[in-house]
Amino acid sequence: MEGNAMIGVDKVRDEDKFDPGAPPPFRIAEIRAAIPSHCWVKNPWRSISYVIRDVIVIFGLAALANFFDSWVVWPFYWAAQGTMFWALFVLGHDCGHGSFSDNPLLNSVVGHLLHSSILVPYHGWRISHRTHHQNHGHVENDESWVPLPEKIYKTLDESTKILRFKVPFPMFAYPIYLWTRSPGKTGSHFNPYSELFLPGERKHVITSTVCWTLMVSLLFYLSTVFGSFQMLKLYGVPYMIFVMWLDTVTYLHHHGYEQKLPWYRGKEWSYLRGGLTTIDRDYGWINNIHHDIGTHVVHHLFPQIPHYHLIEATKAAKPVLGKYYREPKKSGPIPFHLVSYLVRSIKQDHYVSDTGEVVYYQTDPKLYGLSSSKMD
Repeated sequence: MEGNAMIGVDKVRDEDKFDPGAPPPFRIAEIRAAIPSHCWVKNPWRSISYVIRDVIVIFGLAALANFFDSWVVWPFYWAAQGTMFWALFVLGHDCGHGSFSDNPLLNSVVGHLLHSSILVPYHGWRISHRTHHQNHGHVENDESWVPLPEKIYKTLDESTKILRFKVPFPMFAYPIYLWTRSPGKTGSHFNPYSELFLPGERKHVITSTVCWTLMVSLLFYLSTVFGSFQMLKLYGVPYMIFVMWLDTVTYLHHHGYEQKLPWYRGKEWSYLRGGLTTIDRDYGWINNIHHDIGTHVVHHLFPQIPHYHLIEATKAAKPVLGKYYREPKKSGPIPFHLVSYLVRSIKQDHYVSDTGEVVYYQTDPKLYGLSSSKMD
């Protein structure tokens, strides 16, 4: 018994010694080699089947809610339909990565249809999301939920701090981000001349902005048919639930782990080290509904892998990743356990140092009027 206890103590000590910011002892080619070759194969018919499934569910839910038109039914409809809007976004996201199919035209057509239907400018977002993947974990160059250097954080007015760092406001940030990006960055996903885009990408951005405008026009027309209040119930509230899903899931991909994870700049950053700061999450029943997007580490390193191969690819990669892979906490049917991770992280992760090439989030205790000890 004593021997087993000592082994347990040694294991804890080894885990305590592990530095997630240290350069990994493996190369990205080793991870790639561990993943079965069939995991890279994109089946367009299988991808389209997921689109058909989601669209049928969405129209079925809307028809049922409109038929019953009961305040007993509406809350359940909003939760279910908002989740399905989020599922559509994930499939459009696959189109943007080219993991939907090997056909760029098919990816673009399906991506525009899916993303425009939920008021996302497909190419504008696709390009900025590509920037996120290419620079994940980089303090200055990352694009999604990028940390604020202290000097920028200190320039924020109180209202901006509240909107970014006090729940639930950050969970409604996505529409604002599309128009203005994050603090410290400028540009719009709708403007072809934004610094987000290269000159050769402007025509793509114009196409997406036109598609977005057509969808907004369609929603206005449907409001005249069904009534503004009915459209608010059928589309407006589910859209806001979708935004909450998007902001929550994307935030938890890169924040809220039990141990603080590093961000990089300068020579310390590499594509591999940045990708290894990504976190997998378990969403219970929602895993299949939102196409296993919580299986995110391998997706970030190899976004070309279709979503329906991510679980198998992750299992194959884990022996190579070792301690750099953080096993997600298992969820019940509904991932309520993630709320505590989200709230704690938003409450504590405010800014990073202006200097240093390996940095960790720091907390501004004045933001909540608490002492540092209470924040811990």
